[in-house]
Amino acid sequence: MNLHRLLLQRQAQGRPVRVAVIGAGKFGSMFLHQAPRTPGLHVLGIADLSIPRIRANLARIHWPEEAGAAPDAATAARTGATWLTEDSLALIGDPHVEVVVEATGDPAAGLRHARHAIRNGKHVVMVNVEADVLAGPVLAREAAAAGVVYSMAYGDQPALVAELVDTIRTGGFQVVAAGKGTKYLPAYHASTPETVWDFYGLTADQAREGGMNPRMFNSFLDGTKSGIEAAAIANATGLAPPEDGLAFPPAGTSQLPDLLRPREAGGILARKGVVEVVSSLTRDGAEIPDNLRWGVYVVFEGDTEYARRCFAEYGVATDSTGRYAALWRPYHFIGLELGVSVASAALRREPTGCSERWAADCVAIAKRDLRVGEALDGEGGATVWGKCIPSTRSSALGAVPIGLAHGVTLARAVPQGALVTEADLRPRPAGAEQALEMRAALQSVSKD
Repeated sequence: MNLHRLLLQRQAQGRPVRVAVIGAGKFGSMFLHQAPRTPGLHVLGIADLSIPRIRANLARIHWPEEAGAAPDAATAARTGATWLTEDSLALIGDPHVEVVVEATGDPAAGLRHARHAIRNGKHVVMVNVEADVLAGPVLAREAAAAGVVYSMAYGDQPALVAELVDTIRTGGFQVVAAGKGTKYLPAYHASTPETVWDFYGLTADQAREGGMNPRMFNSFLDGTKSGIEAAAIANATGLAPPEDGLAFPPAGTSQLPDLLRPREAGGILARKGVVEVVSSLTRDGAEIPDNLRWGVYVVFEGDTEYARRCFAEYGVATDSTGRYAALWRPYHFIGLELGVSVASAALRREPTGCSERWAADCVAIAKRDLRVGEALDGEGGATVWGKCIPSTRSSALGAVPIGLAHGVTLARAVPQGALVTEADLRPRPAGAEQALEMRAALQSVSKD
């Protein structure tokens, strides 16, 4: 409740929180739009593979021209300007940087950048959920050992769910289910970058004019992004993922406490304490009026008559028995809220959600019958989609995580709907060694 006050203090002291932003895409640009409007924050540098792309995105968000004029980090620190560079490791390692925002969306790059930041004593805000699900608990341990913060990104749904769960647990209630909303139909699992715009009611030309990335939008549509984010929520909260993946039940906010309660109480859950994603559409494609497509929720239990009476007295949304209640937030601001994570890490040394355990994984599932010799194209592609399952099951089956299902070739055929395993692959090309090493380290995290 006091982050803004602490930022004002740093501003008054002439010591703003200095931030390095790695990746100037959509999420990074949303944060960059707000940063100059936030007292006590200074974007010291922005790194991306293309400086012209940085400049184009900065122009789109009305970035102050004078803020991008620094030739190096030292000058930026002295003048309050911002250094634009293609050298992400140099920016991360600069001694003036306090917090690193990793927003590339590339899992392998995210792991590399986060490790470099931790080794250089920087706090890390991991926008890159793909990297976090691949090996976030390992990074969290390394950060703790180094005395720095490793944090989920506030404004993204996993961090907001973690906040709701923490609020409810701190109040002494048991969490029955928690998660997010999305637009989902079973047919979406087969979507490809070539067909994705049909589901959104757009032509390819319209999408191109709007600067919309077909792979990114396909990941949201085909269930992969939901699987990744559900795994991140499970790893941060300890809530259990469904044994065979998310069910995506259709539900509006008024239905949450009746639907997301145990089966013996009339709901759909096999047990209490799970993560689930609800759909904004009924299975026949109709939009649910009070849907939670952009939001997050938690369902919790009033286990005494007194608690249930209090629920009724204060208008808490409950199931028909009054025992199970729901709290939700209908939308999230994405990168526009990311400053909360930056300030929390730097000023309170607290993460806004953190992957503390390996409870869940997001694994590759064949979208169609895949042939020997085919190359997988990863998240948002045409060959596989990502399903959230328990980490114990993923480990036992040798499942290929969706974050490592790109640019690898099949040694044997995989039928549609089947889980892709490491045994199905030909030897991996060079470049994934660090990610594989960190994945192996997850085994020790899951045993603690």
